[in-house]
Amino acid sequence: YQPAPLSEKALPNTFVVKISVLYEVPVIYSIVSGDEKGYFIINSSTGIVRTRKNLKLEDFPVTFNVQATDSSNPHIFNEVSVIVDVIDENDFPPVFPSSLLEKRLEENLPATQIVQLKAQDSDTGRNGFLTYGILNGDRLKFRIDEATGILYSTAPFDYEDEPTEYQVVIYAEDDGIPEKKRGYCTVVIKIVD
Repeated sequence: YQPAPLSEKALPNTFVVKISVLYEVPVIYSIVSGDEKGYFIINSSTGIVRTRKNLKLEDFPVTFNVQATDSSNPHIFNEVSVIVDVIDENDFPPVFPSSLLEKRLEENLPATQIVQLKAQDSDTGRNGFLTYGILNGDRLKFRIDEATGILYSTAPFDYEDEPTEYQVVIYAEDDGIPEKKRGYCTVVIKIVD
């Protein structure tokens, strides 16, 4: 048996799987081995397996054996194995160390690196894999490397003829399942002559 994976947030008493055997007399179901940490409980007459307590992602997958015993003769029994896996939920959004950064940029510089933004995500795997983007701001004047989080200007600024301050809102997005989460940082760029 390989039932659907459980969420790591599954509550105690969550249905896992129903074990059933075709047999002419009633059988008694029991978990006989493999569930050392006691995550599962089985109803001895229905064969329904449920969670007994909260699940710890690092303990899974778990393979345990269920025995079906002839209720009139304990020497007649059969065993099946059950493999249960747990899905790592996307618990945390990305977080920037500061939600506001101020940077100075000299006018008339060619396209240049302004700052590297780095967010943290406490999830593991895909749920913690981050990409960066510009949510709003002047996309003709700024771009961000989606992998490194480095913010660049794309052209020189003219202190006399253009705004002397720009705001660019940057997001970091994880690759979470089932939903992606974002964190934000506003970068204020002051043009100096």
